[in-house]
Amino acid sequence: MHIDLTSKTALVTGSTLGIGLATAKALAGSGAAVIVNGRTQQAVDQAVAAVRAAAPSATVQGFAADLGTAEGCAALVAAHPAVDVLVNNLGIYAPQDFFEAPDEVWQRHFDVNVMSGVRLARAYMPGMVARGWGRVVFVASESGFNIPPNMVHYGMSKTAQIAIARGLAKRVAGSGVTVNSVLPGPTLSEGVAEVLAPAVRKTGQSIDEVGTAFVRRQRPSSIIGRLATVDEVAAMIVYACSPQASATTGAALRVDGGVVDSL
Repeated sequence: MHIDLTSKTALVTGSTLGIGLATAKALAGSGAAVIVNGRTQQAVDQAVAAVRAAAPSATVQGFAADLGTAEGCAALVAAHPAVDVLVNNLGIYAPQDFFEAPDEVWQRHFDVNVMSGVRLARAYMPGMVARGWGRVVFVASESGFNIPPNMVHYGMSKTAQIAIARGLAKRVAGSGVTVNSVLPGPTLSEGVAEVLAPAVRKTGQSIDEVGTAFVRRQRPSSIIGRLATVDEVAAMIVYACSPQASATTGAALRVDGGVVDSL
């Protein structure tokens, strides 16, 4: 299958590292003009350079802003008023027990993980509908179904993303615009590598070996029994953004390695 997004502009939020950066590279490799986003100009500049290195002929721009705020979203939309593909990848997570997590933790997870996507979808989707084509993807998580007991606040935000994507797909039914959520499972991003680094140092095992042990211990229902790669997740996101995915909308597309144990 050859995915061709030539003449399309794609915005990937939170795309300086991990799944977001892998997605930006893959979209650029498919011909899209890509807008990279992060909170600091330095991180954005590094990500833009990485995407250009991966796809030398692509048009790549960057925009630094905290999209967990209404002001950050408004500034982004003012600078880039129209996109054809919106990948709401921005997200945070922080393990904390329910009985110890204050309101601020819940509010920050909601603002960053949920409201950033709400605000950008509200800004960009009317233009997509008017043009008769568009793709919106919310990068949620298997934690939206499999709520982590040590991160209930995070699981809540991911369930919300899945619900919003489903509702928006219905809202723009028949318009040529599709809306889906993608649900990664345990994935070897830079953040996860950092979490596993002490075990790597302690055991002398490779990051892959430590990651496999982590999955088998923390996600025993995993069918692949290992961490996914960011490129494996990006492949699903890019498919959902493609012309070929025109009949896929309102779906929760799992790239969870089989963690969620349901049909």
